[in-house]
Amino acid sequence: MTRRRLLDRRSIESFDLWHGKHRAPFTVSIGRYADGKPAEAFISGAKAGSETEAITQDSAVLLSIALQYGVPLEVLGSAITRNGDGTAATIVGAVIDHMRQQP
Repeated sequence: MTRRRLLDRRSIESFDLWHGKHRAPFTVSIGRYADGKPAEAFISGAKAGSETEAITQDSAVLLSIALQYGVPLEVLGSAITRNGDGTAATIVGAVIDHMRQQP
């Protein structure tokens, strides 16, 4: 497999996403290739220095690497943990679902 590198300058979409029992939203930024496909994700919003922050940031890095190696969003979306109602159990899963809904 070959990693598809990003340009130095790229389109980024930033938004707030509420998930779980957190009192404040997570801020999500999704970087895109020139063709509009998602290429990277940044997620912040957990308490600085917390284990949740570390896990969220590491998961965003892994998601970004998977996207750059061409793993389809459908594959990622079907692999994440889901709640009983079918919603994503984690903020990273919610970000994947958001990406899947975008054109």
